[in-house]
Amino acid sequence: METKLIRIAELAKEKPDLKFTSLAHLLNEENLTRCHHALPSGKATGVLRTTKEEYGENLAGNISDLVERMKKRSYRPVPVRRAYIAKPGTDKKRPLGIPEHEDKIVQRGMAKILNAIYEPLFLDCSFGFRPNRNCHDAIKILNVYIEKRYTNFIVDVDIKGFFDNVDHEWMMKFLQHRIADPAFLRIVARFLKGGYMEEGKFYKTDVGTPQGGIISPILANVYLHYVLDLWFEKVVRKSCKGHAYMVRYADDFVCCFQSETEANNFYKALIERLRKFNLEIAEDKSKIIPFGKYAERNCKRKGCNKPDTFDFLGFTHYCSKSIDGFFRVKRKTSAKKVRAKLKECKEWLKANRTTDIHSVITRLQRSLRGYYNYYCITDNTPHVRNFKHKVRTLFFKWMNRRSQKKSFNFEKFDLFLRRYPLPLPKVKVNIYELREEISYIL
Repeated sequence: METKLIRIAELAKEKPDLKFTSLAHLLNEENLTRCHHALPSGKATGVLRTTKEEYGENLAGNISDLVERMKKRSYRPVPVRRAYIAKPGTDKKRPLGIPEHEDKIVQRGMAKILNAIYEPLFLDCSFGFRPNRNCHDAIKILNVYIEKRYTNFIVDVDIKGFFDNVDHEWMMKFLQHRIADPAFLRIVARFLKGGYMEEGKFYKTDVGTPQGGIISPILANVYLHYVLDLWFEKVVRKSCKGHAYMVRYADDFVCCFQSETEANNFYKALIERLRKFNLEIAEDKSKIIPFGKYAERNCKRKGCNKPDTFDFLGFTHYCSKSIDGFFRVKRKTSAKKVRAKLKECKEWLKANRTTDIHSVITRLQRSLRGYYNYYCITDNTPHVRNFKHKVRTLFFKWMNRRSQKKSFNFEKFDLFLRRYPLPLPKVKVNIYELREEISYIL
């Protein structure tokens, strides 16, 4: 399959107008078996609660039956199981759709095919859920656009409930630009229309693509490629007299403009553009702000103390200066993310305060290392150090409540941490180092 996918990617790149007419045959027994083995164990189960291990007890028979149903067009995905996770910084819950294991197998196979077709077509401004690209790469490119290009205004936009409002009809039209295999498209449509189960009741899905599905990220990228990326590149940028750039990670994106007029025009046009595809802007979370080399000077002229900031990918970006006095963009962990992570840490420590303290400190060390790997970027180490101090305080508080009698005093706590220290934060990602894979964008 890998050889065939490479060939598909080559054809997609060489012939932008080519439509692929035979794809469903790639979802054969051999490839779907590989997809089963590639799926991680111990993940949340769907409506039927089938685990990977249970499905694998009769793997050959199950896969053979699955392929036969797909050939007969009788395969229909099981409705996803609706679950909710907390949204950082709010009391709201984010809905997830957890598919059955068998549907995960099919989705993984289809996602590979879709990635092979569309990855050569996606534009450089897109970073989310793509191979060899990550959040830090998006921040690095954005940093170059602000510091090294003529950026004076930032348009910070939030699409309201994107994954819940993807229009199925438009999605299928977009896929039909490159795919003309009715069998493959039929399966995609059935995934979109599969519905979900919540508290024993079935609900239809006429719009949206469930977060939690393996195929959802690539479908979201395809949708926004046509709705946003191509429109910005072919229409917006060409109509601008000044510089204009966009950096998008999934449905989260930031646009940089040299001219305030063009930034305002783009914002108005964007509202109409998204409305055409049944999407809308969350106006309370979207804004146009002066940002860049001259933002502080212009802000003082208007009587403001400091330029506004904006949040992107978990960081608050703000105008500052280097040691030499030159303009620099700096970043700190978003206050909303810090509060959410501390709340999560507090609840976990409270629930596990009677667990063996060595297991607790091991888990805490591992959690902090993961936090550092993402948030320890250039300029943010002091803020991460402050976060670590708050975690240390929470750890002392809840380990001291293991019984009615206080088991720790500060002296004992200090001795314990000397033997089992919390990891120290240090810079993991240098924002000014661009990898070869993304340096060509500039």
